[in-house]
Amino acid sequence: MTEPNLIYIEEPKLTFGFNQKIEDPRDGLTLFGTYTNKSHYGQIRVGIIGVKKQREAVKKYLKLLHKPIQSSEKDIARPYFPGLEATFGIEINIDNIQEIDINEKEISKFLHYTDGHQRVFNLTSLFADKLKKYLNEEHIPVSVWFVAISDDIYQYGKNKSSIPKSEENVNIGLSKKNRNPEVLFLFDDMNEQKEAYDYEINFHNQLKAKLLSQKVVTQIIRESTISYETIWTDEKKISRERIFDTAKAWNIATSLYYKSGGLPWKLGEVRKEVCYLGLVYKQIDASIDKRNACCAAQMFLDSGDGMVFRGAIGPWYNPKTKEFHISKKDASELLTMSLEAFKEKSETDEYPNEIFIHSKTLFDDEEWEGFIEATTGKCKIIGVRIKDDNTFKLYREFSYCIPRGTTLLVTENLAYLWTKGFIPRLETQIGLETPNPLSVEIIRGVADIETVCKDVLALTKLNYNSCIFADGSPVTLRFADSIGEVLTAGKDIKSEVLPFKHYV
Repeated sequence: MTEPNLIYIEEPKLTFGFNQKIEDPRDGLTLFGTYTNKSHYGQIRVGIIGVKKQREAVKKYLKLLHKPIQSSEKDIARPYFPGLEATFGIEINIDNIQEIDINEKEISKFLHYTDGHQRVFNLTSLFADKLKKYLNEEHIPVSVWFVAISDDIYQYGKNKSSIPKSEENVNIGLSKKNRNPEVLFLFDDMNEQKEAYDYEINFHNQLKAKLLSQKVVTQIIRESTISYETIWTDEKKISRERIFDTAKAWNIATSLYYKSGGLPWKLGEVRKEVCYLGLVYKQIDASIDKRNACCAAQMFLDSGDGMVFRGAIGPWYNPKTKEFHISKKDASELLTMSLEAFKEKSETDEYPNEIFIHSKTLFDDEEWEGFIEATTGKCKIIGVRIKDDNTFKLYREFSYCIPRGTTLLVTENLAYLWTKGFIPRLETQIGLETPNPLSVEIIRGVADIETVCKDVLALTKLNYNSCIFADGSPVTLRFADSIGEVLTAGKDIKSEVLPFKHYV
């Protein structure tokens, strides 16, 4: 390539029922149904855990999901939702939902703990312990558990959140010097309080982490998300929120279908026997050693479904370069696990022809040697760095910004890809501002840069946790941070190779 070349990559299509292909997942589901419409059809078993008021709200909403839901305003970008059974071919017997009650007084008590670690640890334990108990004692299987929470849990279950001053507040907790495992107290309850400090202050991540070993699939749902009309009093606020009713229905229903075992759609122009791996890093124990980090990988098959592999914890972070790099041995082991999992799930029982490793940073020689060691004699490997880039913007004399899919091919190994922008199907653009591109660079190995960009653009359409036209980031990196947060939400989190649905 002698000089930069500006091209347009056609919007990737997705495959739905009857092998039909179309751009927008909502169009495809409405017209053709899900990709796995035969193997995953009928009544699914769900459960709800929470206080009675919030459980009733979820049941009411699930009943509503079986009917068409219209937007309060006509908007091509917010199409109507046809209903759970009409769209996904599944239904829920509202009268046969498994329920677990959480004592509201217990929640209120823990919400008044001023120490964030104690507050969130006890709140998540309320839910996690009862879910584990059900799993061990009950015989009726549940595919997906709806975890119904109040807005207070959502608000005060985050890091750096502080509860309002109140006479009911409880100052329970340990000072930093007393959190040391080697320090022993005379009273058992003080020793038990130490465990809370092994976990990060985040209700979502901590609950997911506590349930990984039990393989419990959850969908956390906030009360105001589905019952805002009954708990809010501001009519203007309620009116504005109604605009998002269809979007919520699409997102919750799609996530439910995927987490219960179905595949809503798959890539339309998929390249067979190609595997995509997104590297996940999360710094831990910074107070002890700033270099300590957990490494994991998200593997996405050519079908679009994903698995998560946890690697070793080690001194992977370099404070000077602010980059993560793993050892040759750990790189080889992590990639070997991924390749074996791909082979196991492959229809041909073979390794992929190509494996693309996506990362936000460069690959150093040592870790790349580990990756080469794992793939030698098995498949071709390519390392791609993908990162947000605000070096420049492209403008055009038009009502909307440049179209999504615009690509500036700079060299044989470097391109700028606009994953946000004007979308003709929606007659609008993703985002309100003039979009920045993604920098897509082939760092290791040999591949066609235009093909790599086409793959990255397609991978922005595989977020099964929601039902939108596309994301701004490929799924290999879209959930990297959140998966890292779940894997390191607690000390010594036990997890085997698990499907992607356990983490989102």
